[in-house]
Amino acid sequence: MPELPEVEALCRSFDSRLSDRVVARIVVRSVAVLKTFDPQVTALQGLAIRGCTRRGKFIDLALPPLHLVVHLARGGWINLRDRPTNARPSLRGPLAVMVSLEDGGSLEITEYGKDKRLAVYVVRDPVDVPGIARLGVDALDPALGPQALGGLLRAERGTLKSVLADQSVIAGIGNAYSDEILHAARLSPLRHAGALGDDEVERLCAAIHDILNAAVALAVDSDPSALKDGKRQSMRVHGRTGAPCPVCGDTVREVSLATRSFQYCPTCQSGGRVFADRRLSRLLR
Repeated sequence: MPELPEVEALCRSFDSRLSDRVVARIVVRSVAVLKTFDPQVTALQGLAIRGCTRRGKFIDLALPPLHLVVHLARGGWINLRDRPTNARPSLRGPLAVMVSLEDGGSLEITEYGKDKRLAVYVVRDPVDVPGIARLGVDALDPALGPQALGGLLRAERGTLKSVLADQSVIAGIGNAYSDEILHAARLSPLRHAGALGDDEVERLCAAIHDILNAAVALAVDSDPSALKDGKRQSMRVHGRTGAPCPVCGDTVREVSLATRSFQYCPTCQSGGRVFADRRLSRLLR
């Protein structure tokens, strides 16, 4: 799933490459991805793109007086092409929305996989998108210092893993980077968010900024088409079950939940404790 660093890199790329380009035509090939009906999607035709902004994990393309907002979810992506895809796309293929530009280029929104959660909105104001309206403080907001973070955590009852990925608390962090942040902060994913001491909150705050800023720098310097692979290669624990931890050499472990999993290092994060795989535990009952 694209998270803050990848979405930030896409937005910076689009902000410069799409500036002042005019929409000639927009075709929605997958009606399910379009979450709004007023204004109609055809109202974007003839409008010029004036900027691209990241809002949490949402991509906001400004076409005054409207906005085209995209949430890539787990399997979505956007490609900016000099020319539209030549092959005739299948109605059941990954291409969900094609935005043709007057200069011949095209912005192609795709979704792969079975988890169909890609969402596209045409709105007059970005806060008209429910997911944007409920966003918490951005993970890279300078105001998110140790004191502010501690206040947010003390108000929550969940685990660190769940709270970090809750967009209404901190916007931009998902499953992958929450694993990386907790590993860097040497904190267990299953610790209660409100139970951290001051030193632990400071470590977590530093890890949030360090991990995300480094990932943004790496993503911005990469070709947009290579962002997904670059993200995987830069991870220390996420997606590396069974591999040695690059810090201590212990084996990276995994806990599987209903629809996703997380990875951690027992030595670095849980005092050597290995957590039971909850999905496997249910099968053995």
